[in-house]
Amino acid sequence: MDESYYIGLMSGTSLDGVDAVLVAFSSPGKLRIVHACHVPLPAHLLQPLLALNSCANNELESSALLANQLAHVYADAVHQVLQPHSDLATKIAAIGNHGQTIRHRPELGFTIQIGNSSLLAELTGIRVISDFRSRDIAAGGQGAPLVPAFHHAVFAHPSLHRVILNVGGFSNLTYLSPNHPVFGFDCGPGNALMDGWIQAHLGHAYDDGGDWAAQGQVIPRLLEDLLSHPFISALPPKSTGRDTFNLPWLKSHLHPADVPVDVQATLLEFTARTIQDSIRQYCPDTDEVYVCGGGARNLALLSRLGEMLPSTTIDTSASLGIDIYLVEATAFAWLAHQTLHNKPGNLPSVTGAGGLRILGAIYPA
Repeated sequence: MDESYYIGLMSGTSLDGVDAVLVAFSSPGKLRIVHACHVPLPAHLLQPLLALNSCANNELESSALLANQLAHVYADAVHQVLQPHSDLATKIAAIGNHGQTIRHRPELGFTIQIGNSSLLAELTGIRVISDFRSRDIAAGGQGAPLVPAFHHAVFAHPSLHRVILNVGGFSNLTYLSPNHPVFGFDCGPGNALMDGWIQAHLGHAYDDGGDWAAQGQVIPRLLEDLLSHPFISALPPKSTGRDTFNLPWLKSHLHPADVPVDVQATLLEFTARTIQDSIRQYCPDTDEVYVCGGGARNLALLSRLGEMLPSTTIDTSASLGIDIYLVEATAFAWLAHQTLHNKPGNLPSVTGAGGLRILGAIYPA
């Protein structure tokens, strides 16, 4: 059976690196992952990228220069994922590149993901499709999450009610029900606040397994303050990012006597509660929850979700055939495939857009 090949690139709000996946699509619409790799973001890019999430001096030039540097990182990821399959290099139909989000303000009508797709096409000699979110926002949507359409294509079950839960820097879920239209939305912070807090206090990039959080005690006052943010109670469709939830916001709710390890425990509980409340309110008949993203490695978080949702099976996307780190990268290969075949990539029931839209801007090789 003839196959077409695409590469998906994902660099998320966790800023841990670029996931690259080489995907083969067959004519009936099925896909298989041929190869994948992970390329860490160079350390010198992390703070400048974080700084671009808020207004600063000379940010236009800074973002353009960082976009150029990111294009080289993305090109490296493309070359690495193709290295064991050099015979396929000339057969790649397109690279679907999410880009690095530096602003996400759908309420103001814009979102910005940088990565200089023209330069990436030049460096790789492969057509690039990017800027997937802007068309959905132009149609009145949130521009996020975009992966639910992909989740439905590959993870839906004819009789079981499933939630696909991505816990990256922020958490988002997709509800796949045999009886209802697909929908999904951002729940709130996933790893972003926990990662930032442990890095500030212990110098670690993330809380491995949630071990540090597990040593602390939840601070009830702080938890209630965090849960009182208007986004948490807002009705879907909704999406969020570092523009809204960040360390300065967290620090504005702290008291001098708050112990750092207890703050970490509270942040884990905050993430778990926003997920639990979202599932109970909007997906009450859920049979199974499949977790992907870096948060699927946080055993303390998974354990807490199991306690909060005792009648629901909690597992990872690996059980459905796609590694926890590759779901979103594969989704952007799928979205690129949709674009080149003139098929919509968004779901209005998820984003709130005025209708189905073909997403992405195409940069020829």
